[in-house]
Amino acid sequence: MNISDNAAPSRPKLPEWTLTVVEAFNVTPKMRRVIVTTDNIEAFNYQAGQALVMQIPLGDGETGRRDYTIRALDKAKKHIALDFVLHGTTPAPTWAGNVKAGDTITARGPRGRTVFNPSADWHLLTGDETCIPAILHIIETMHAGTRVFAFIEVANAEEQQPFETQADAKVEWINREGQHAGPSSIVLDQVSAFQFPEGIGHAYLIGETSNVRALRHHLIDRGFNRNQIASEGYWRPGRVGGHDHVDD
Repeated sequence: MNISDNAAPSRPKLPEWTLTVVEAFNVTPKMRRVIVTTDNIEAFNYQAGQALVMQIPLGDGETGRRDYTIRALDKAKKHIALDFVLHGTTPAPTWAGNVKAGDTITARGPRGRTVFNPSADWHLLTGDETCIPAILHIIETMHAGTRVFAFIEVANAEEQQPFETQADAKVEWINREGQHAGPSSIVLDQVSAFQFPEGIGHAYLIGETSNVRALRHHLIDRGFNRNQIASEGYWRPGRVGGHDHVDD
């Protein structure tokens, strides 16, 4: 059977980049930053919140695709910053922990739909430590006076990070204090008690998939339209790699 006439149009191919490591260091005890550079960095364009699809070594000669959000870009220095949560011995944290200057890795992108919506009157961002690169980068690139509220779950106070922004930003760090990351109501409880400001809000919900879904349902129950919410599951317990588009 010939199905070519009915096939869905293919997505444009993402640009491919060969990234060369400049340096790597810990931002916090559990967050490692890898600074990379690439040829033709002048052509590297993205929106804060978007990610690169990196071909991470798996240890057996193979590679696996992993999405990592761009933390910062300095075109003058020709540097791209990527942050990795150090957890266990999975491939990406292992690579980030062992990488050294001069190492190379292939990536495609940028891609991603969790990006700043300038038409909203105020903004709500939620997530855990895997989302810090996206949340803080979005906040840092907001226009002066933009009203933004963020609730970020982290292991403890040592994992909180400083940031600079011209936005009118209120960030609440929620410490798990020894509890494991995963499905929980720790962020939902705080958002439930949050009084929405006047005007039209836009929400950016990222993190563990079931937590994102619960937050999405909560906001819809409180009057948010679906088109006012960008929601993406960055991870699920037991799964290595992959994202979930949370639209239900």
